[in-house]
Amino acid sequence: MKRPLWLAAAILFVAGIQTSSAYELTGRVVSVADGDTVTLLDANLRQHRIRLSGIDAPEKRQPFGNRSRLHLGALVFGKQVTADCPKKDRYKRAVCRLEVDGVDANLAQIEAGMAWHYKAYAREQSPADRWRYAKAEDRAREARQGLWGDRAPVAPWDFRKTRKTPAR
Repeated sequence: MKRPLWLAAAILFVAGIQTSSAYELTGRVVSVADGDTVTLLDANLRQHRIRLSGIDAPEKRQPFGNRSRLHLGALVFGKQVTADCPKKDRYKRAVCRLEVDGVDANLAQIEAGMAWHYKAYAREQSPADRWRYAKAEDRAREARQGLWGDRAPVAPWDFRKTRKTPAR
């Protein structure tokens, strides 16, 4: 069955709209602000503030906040990374999945018990990433890795509410 030319053009147009905001960055991580925020310096020497997608790490003033930042730093600081960035957040940061040396750094934070799977935004992840991140959190929790070794870990989103800290 042959589709009319206008229908094919409309499909391509809609597909282009849906993916137009997604982009990829490559560069070196020059700063690690916390367990889910880094600064990437690209080849044109432009800095990009990046919020890691699919995860929420403890705030700096929370237990494990500094350990989470240090763990992320050990994974990515000073290294060449690829950032898959499907969107920007309300603070104009790129929201990205970081890959360094073939490793998903976002997932590595969860596996080490240094971040939660940010389920409130899980619908924005691919089904495969959603499943991997959720399972990694389950395994880290069962093994009492990182923050899961705490008797009663407080999720960052709850911490921000109780402390009336502005959302990052």
